Amino acid sequence: MATDVSAAFRPVPQPHDFHPEISVSPSSAHDGLEFWQFMIAGSIAGLVEHMAMFPVDTLKTRMQVFGGSCSVQPIGVRQALGSILKLEGPAGLYRGIGAMGLGAGPAHAVYFSVYEMFKEYLTRGNPNSSVAHAVSGVFATVASDAVITPMDVVKQRLQLQSSPYKGVGDCVRRVLVEEGVGAFYKSYRTTVVMNAPFTAVHFATYEAAKRGLMEVSPESANDERLVVHATAGAAAGALAAAVTTPLDVVKTQLQCQGVCGCDRFSSNSIGDVVRSLVMKDGYRSLMRGWIPRMLFHAPAAAICWSTYEASKTFFQELNGSDSSRN
Repeated sequence: MATDVSAAFRPVPQPHDFHPEISVSPSSAHDGLEFWQFMIAGSIAGLVEHMAMFPVDTLKTRMQVFGGSCSVQPIGVRQALGSILKLEGPAGLYRGIGAMGLGAGPAHAVYFSVYEMFKEYLTRGNPNSSVAHAVSGVFATVASDAVITPMDVVKQRLQLQSSPYKGVGDCVRRVLVEEGVGAFYKSYRTTVVMNAPFTAVHFATYEAAKRGLMEVSPESANDERLVVHATAGAAAGALAAAVTTPLDVVKTQLQCQGVCGCDRFSSNSIGDVVRSLVMKDGYRSLMRGWIPRMLFHAPAAAICWSTYEASKTFFQELNGSDSSRN
């Protein structure tokens, strides 16, 4: 039987189709999908997003880290890119991608599945509630950050210029031996504090933008629906990235402290790190890397949401085919 390729981009059922008597549990169906299907769709979306945009993330890390031998002076994205290509070649843009590959899939599986579970529960009676979408996103990020933070530490340490680590395995081993397992979670509190507002802004903006675009063209073709998801995701990613850049700078400082001469801080307090950065380089230091951060999150969010919605629809079509056979 021929496969309908356009089925991957058909409209996704909205929350107002849900029934309040359905309980929220790993086995319950929501959007026509089971819990494990949300996890797979989220995992695919996360891997595609981070693999595609990894070079931009490397630029952001290089621009945010300063102090000692890994100091990066206030330069633009073009200059930073030119420096990496000149000194390290294209491979320099992909150092640490293995760590992100190991962490992004599981973390996004948790991220989207938790988001969908809470969204189903919180939007009962008001499917267009931005507050419910934002709160669902916060719960999702707290759970997923516990999964991604250790690999994010490894990833950023490998991204540094003149990184002393040979690879993912070597970095994990040396951090455990030299600093202990706690080093992998020194930035967890900062990551949650950053990602909670990031995710709240992201999900609320995404759902609102998607709803607005759908109202403008409710009878749009399947390929136009994909553009809607991509556009809404890009807007959400860019806005959330800009708002939370100062906390991202703090997170990078904590994760890379003491490596190849980078500053080491007396505590993991966000306030202490902020004061140290402001005293050293002024308030502008808190916005270091904001351009590549936005350049990363706008297309990354578009890629992620488009892939996620397409994956969901694939499973919906698959479930529909299974039901028809039965």
